[in-house]
Amino acid sequence: MEQASQIAFGRQDPCGRLAGTHDKWDLLAALTHAAAEFELSHRTLGVLKALLTFFPNRALPAEPGSAIVFPSNRKLMERLNGMPESTLRRHLAALTRIGIVSRKNSPNRKRYARRVGEDTAMAFGFDLSPLSRHAAQVFDAALDAKARTERLAVLRDTVAVLRQQLLDVADDTAEALLDSARKLLRRKPCEPELAGMAEALRAEIARCAPQEETQESRLAARELSGHDSRNERHIQDSVKKDSDSEGPQACAHSPRPQCSDANDSATEKASDLSTVLRACPEVQSYYPGALRSWQDADRIAETLSPMMGIEMPVLSDARAAMGRKEAATAVMCMLEKLGTIRSPGAYLRRLAQKARAGQFSTAPMLNALLQSPRPAEVVS
Repeated sequence: MEQASQIAFGRQDPCGRLAGTHDKWDLLAALTHAAAEFELSHRTLGVLKALLTFFPNRALPAEPGSAIVFPSNRKLMERLNGMPESTLRRHLAALTRIGIVSRKNSPNRKRYARRVGEDTAMAFGFDLSPLSRHAAQVFDAALDAKARTERLAVLRDTVAVLRQQLLDVADDTAEALLDSARKLLRRKPCEPELAGMAEALRAEIARCAPQEETQESRLAARELSGHDSRNERHIQDSVKKDSDSEGPQACAHSPRPQCSDANDSATEKASDLSTVLRACPEVQSYYPGALRSWQDADRIAETLSPMMGIEMPVLSDARAAMGRKEAATAVMCMLEKLGTIRSPGAYLRRLAQKARAGQFSTAPMLNALLQSPRPAEVVS
């Protein structure tokens, strides 16, 4: 795109009209907003500000040669807090090249003025009038830059909101898009990039949203519960417990007086560290003898999560949703079945969503692992 500085700055008004006078600080503020349009760095704007301080009046005239300042490089360097002279020369050359200021050189290229009484008869230095002459262009560019900044802010917020919506309904296939959106928001993208990402997120949400219930049931079926036969055994135990509660005498005549013992501790298993270690022996191969308290379990789950492909924000979200104990237990259970989980991060995120809805407990996960067949121990 052709830069604004290449269109008008430093050129004579084609209609021969002058723009009158303008407040020099208003012009500087507008130029700061439109700095990208004119390829100006903040240090170049600092040099322009220093030049403007040498012009005594606030109103900057537009007539050529009417706003000449002639400070020495040493004086400019003092007002720029000791900027090196080579750097100062580079930024002065940039202002001249863009056309914001123009040079009026003396025969020996020195900057000075000749006075007659109190009036300046002749001056050689930097002419600031082009800035006032092209004030309309500067103000228009500043308005365009402000509008573009506002549109970018709205688009960024839109992408952030859509990404969060997709997180709530996404399946494993959306991980790449979610990651791309996260990386895009960390940069300074242009409007087309943000608009394209917003459209992609909307399309993915439309694809995933109707299948949300199906996805939940599919994830529930994959909840580290082993084969269907193990689920059936757990369901049968639950039914048996219900029938026993309806007929308390049935247990009295039963040859197994401890008929409900297998389920009485179902809720306790999630808080019993020894039960968790029995169900999840894999963690002991990473940290033998390290789990002596729930604080140890929480710390080890935090260490294991990146190794399993679970990002720290996902683990933090799970801790907030289900508590540190349950989150640590879920991570250790997932470690046991890691080979069967395609995306551990998405899986733990889904468990956290179910926990917020009051539909999650680690007890079924522990039951399934405890009932799964273990390799026979070799006795020497």
